[in-house]
Amino acid sequence: MTDPKLAFCFIGFGEAGQAIASGLREAGVARIAAWDILFPQREGKQLVHAAEAIGVNCAASAAEAVRDADVIVSAVTAASSVEAARSIRPHLARRPFFLDINSVSPSRKQQTAKLIGASGRYVDVAVIAPIHPARHRTPMLLAGPDAATLLAPLGALGMRVSVAGAEVGAASAIKMVRSVMIKGIEALTLECFLAAARAGVVDQVAASLKNNYPGLDWSKTIPYNLERMARHGERRASEMEEVAETLRELGVEPLMSNAAVKRQREMGQIGTQQSVLGALEKDGGAILNAISAAARDRH
Repeated sequence: MTDPKLAFCFIGFGEAGQAIASGLREAGVARIAAWDILFPQREGKQLVHAAEAIGVNCAASAAEAVRDADVIVSAVTAASSVEAARSIRPHLARRPFFLDINSVSPSRKQQTAKLIGASGRYVDVAVIAPIHPARHRTPMLLAGPDAATLLAPLGALGMRVSVAGAEVGAASAIKMVRSVMIKGIEALTLECFLAAARAGVVDQVAASLKNNYPGLDWSKTIPYNLERMARHGERRASEMEEVAETLRELGVEPLMSNAAVKRQREMGQIGTQQSVLGALEKDGGAILNAISAAARDRH
């Protein structure tokens, strides 16, 4: 049974914030506020409309958004995670939980936890699956001294949460290291099948790969990976920069991760072109052709 008095606040109201907030509203959470630095700008109108459609109160400032919050969810860009925490720290009351779901390195999470200090109860959160379609029910790992305290209240809302460890950074470490593979495979999919398309051997290469990876359906994997890069490549590139930093902290040279940054960012830029956007709902061949043409135009 949910607590009708539990108040949530979202700092950053992009795709992740909107998805989680809409799920929480349907789960019975009555009080949800949000603040995004784009709200006052022309570019933020779409975010405001999304919040209003969900039933989320659009605050006039970060201070107003967090004023009565019991749970604050930080869902900003990777580069802005520390600044977002700094902007709200002076306005925290009643030691709310601060859920940092941003895809950043363990050291960045630890830096943010230190910044929040005794003003709030910081929890390192790693979202470990695509946010759609599960929304707030997407599996998440929690870490930090107060992580276990959240299992019951969040579980009552239908959230699929588990504790990765009592130290801040434990959840982020899992997220960052797995991203080497997840986002790296996306980048390799682009490079491999873009070349295959230009050589006219897409079907043959896919069939050959199935011999090595029988569990993968490449007819679905190719368009899925390319679509994610086209729509979110810029953000995923920033996340991979955090992955590279994590590897360096662990004493591993991020050769492949650095290359994935370049591929993800390039694809994010290509993905803004209408010819590519219009192909994303089609099959893998159409997507590859659109990407190939757009990439040629860039060079």
